[in-house]
Amino acid sequence: MEYLIRFSQSHETFRLAEIQALATVEGIDLEVISYSEESPFCIVRLPSEDAAKLLLKRSILAQTIHEHWGTAETYDELHAIVKRDTAHLWSQYRDVSFKINIDAYQGSRSEKRKLDLINSFAYLGFEGLILLKNPDQKFTIFEQWEFDAVPRNLPNPLKVHFGRLVGHSVRELIKTYDLKKRGYISTTSMDSELALVTANIALAAPGKLFYDPFVGTGSFPIACAHFGALGFGSDIDGRSVRGEGGKRSLKGNFEQYGLQNLLGDVFVSDLTNTPIRKARILDGIVCDPPYGVREGLKVLGCRDPEHKDAWLVEKGKQNYRNPSFVPPKKPYSFTAMLDDILNFASDTLVDNGRLSFWMPTANDEEQEIPVPTHPCLSVVVVCTQAFYKWSRRLITYRRLPDSEVDMSALAERKREEQLKGHTADDLNSFRRAYFKGFKPEKTGTGVSPG
Repeated sequence: MEYLIRFSQSHETFRLAEIQALATVEGIDLEVISYSEESPFCIVRLPSEDAAKLLLKRSILAQTIHEHWGTAETYDELHAIVKRDTAHLWSQYRDVSFKINIDAYQGSRSEKRKLDLINSFAYLGFEGLILLKNPDQKFTIFEQWEFDAVPRNLPNPLKVHFGRLVGHSVRELIKTYDLKKRGYISTTSMDSELALVTANIALAAPGKLFYDPFVGTGSFPIACAHFGALGFGSDIDGRSVRGEGGKRSLKGNFEQYGLQNLLGDVFVSDLTNTPIRKARILDGIVCDPPYGVREGLKVLGCRDPEHKDAWLVEKGKQNYRNPSFVPPKKPYSFTAMLDDILNFASDTLVDNGRLSFWMPTANDEEQEIPVPTHPCLSVVVVCTQAFYKWSRRLITYRRLPDSEVDMSALAERKREEQLKGHTADDLNSFRRAYFKGFKPEKTGTGVSPG
């Protein structure tokens, strides 16, 4: 049976990826028949109405799903399709209460015209009560108009759809987990909508172990925990995890939402000095790594090992046990960090486990940072959130079973030397481009003045 998904008109490149991920989570056979990022309407084929409800029960970017009764470019064509393809369904709804709505995307209709359009479906023969509140069945006429159709006074929509409401999404969770209502956040906390979408695309679900190596205030583990996964996290800065303690801490955030039983543990570490053993035990890794814009990227270590502050133990005194001790850090390459994330994922994810992480890039193709690759990981989807001169992408990978890995490519990767540098800008091309306004770097012409 065909169904029509009504998406929200936000994060267009994420919408289909989320629905396809949810079909994977629920084990639903999903076929996309018609979809465009320019439209909030997506027509899919699903095995049953129960599957349609299940598909949307944890979706963030969808709004509703409808049994699809017809799509056409004109109302005359739509009526002909509905009469031809759905007449056998009408008797099921003849005596129940009902209502018919009109959803005019990018368009507008007068109340009189709406009533005329609704009455044009009188041939359905419904004899039940018309209830505006809580009817047994809801039908919707969807209109898709051209952009600026209202000020241009366009007479007709591009397409019209008709369908019966089957189920709703859980888009209201965006307000439940709104950062404005959260007890403890920072300037880098991921907003609730994108954190929940990331958890969905990464396939967070009950019985799974999820980890965020840049956990901060816990936005991603909280989103994963909402969907039933057990969340773990680490951060190079223990202060961001501890906060002020109590309600103003990462643990306090979990307690705020009643998710404390789904917080595994959090600890202080960076990805290059992790205490996590190399074992394929994680079902998912979700993170928003630092871009190195506010300050240069750092990892634990010493720029100058001979400096007196570098010693953790000096003359028998264990400096690291001092409450005021701040571990020494050294510059870190942005590209090396991306490689380290992929290496870590290949070492710790189970077969078909997912890595979903956010990565910035310039909108200028000449300065665009390519999607990093790894022989053990297959790119599932790349979703983009565009800003002015730069964008950030949510890149999702699947851990390949060892039988599918190109072992020669893996051996070659292990032979490659890591990038090295001395300053934050040397090591981070995105940071350098960001502060130069993403202007192309000048190169010498080799022409001497005459």
